[in-house]
Amino acid sequence: MDLKKLKEDLLNGKRRALAKAITLIESKNEKHKKYAKELLEGILPYTGNSIRIGISGVPGVGKSTFIEAFGLYLIEKGHKVAVLAVDPSSQITGGSVLGDKTRMEELSRRQEAFIRPSPSGDSLGGVARRSRESIFLCEAAGYDVIIIETVGVGQSEISVASMVDMFLLMQLPNAGDELQGIKRGIMEVADAIIINKADSDNLKVAELAKKQLENALSILKKQDKDWQTPVILVSALEKRGIDVVFSTIEKYVRIKKLNGTFFEKRKRQAVDWMWSVVMEGLKALLDNNQKVASVAKDMEKAVVNQVTTPSLAAEYILNRFKETLCEGGVPWRS
Repeated sequence: MDLKKLKEDLLNGKRRALAKAITLIESKNEKHKKYAKELLEGILPYTGNSIRIGISGVPGVGKSTFIEAFGLYLIEKGHKVAVLAVDPSSQITGGSVLGDKTRMEELSRRQEAFIRPSPSGDSLGGVARRSRESIFLCEAAGYDVIIIETVGVGQSEISVASMVDMFLLMQLPNAGDELQGIKRGIMEVADAIIINKADSDNLKVAELAKKQLENALSILKKQDKDWQTPVILVSALEKRGIDVVFSTIEKYVRIKKLNGTFFEKRKRQAVDWMWSVVMEGLKALLDNNQKVASVAKDMEKAVVNQVTTPSLAAEYILNRFKETLCEGGVPWRS
């Protein structure tokens, strides 16, 4: 594999190179993992210059229709848009639908857009394990708006919220029934709620749903003192409300950057990400190994200072753990 050429093409914004790079980091082949590690470390200085947006909602809420309309709007504004769509995998066969690219036909034809469906596999909450690394690759390729679309079931919303700058929760305009189905935890992590399908013939119902959601939000314990979660009416089909969503995102990012919490949140996410990968390999044994704990502190600093990525830092910690087992006379079996 010509890794140097792949990196060069990726930094030049070639979509084919980006697709190959994501395939490389998703591979479970040990040789590919070595290449992926080298590639990620090489492109790290070119990452971080995007707005990362998470979008989730129940099946049928119109996520793909909204993302296509939103993506086209962003392109007209001069942005480059990457969509990482996490599809549900079958727990029996491991297969997934991977149909988002066909559902966003117009957006996928634009050179300024990149759409990548990935199977969720056995990742917690339906979020693809390598979605975070894929974000880095998209940023290195010059995409300044990264959208993570998730399955929209159970824990997936919380998982996506932990890797993005702003999390949008999409709802249907069925006021009473829909409000009953919203979990409190999901409401609390949402930075904005979008009521989609607020079409001309459905506007009154959508407005009622908006009022009920606003009332529900007002009684929740406020986690963010600088931001009141807005409820936005959108008709992706009629292309209405898209501009309001964009201006809301701009306002949110502006406030967070002014008060200094924007990049602090990313640092926290990076460290949390590192530890989630570490815990997958170490579980309870890690807590009882002092030599590994000392290495872990150095890796935390490296992640915050962007010397390495959280997942790569986790690999360094796991390798040290293996060494300590061997030093103690315990043969390591991978």
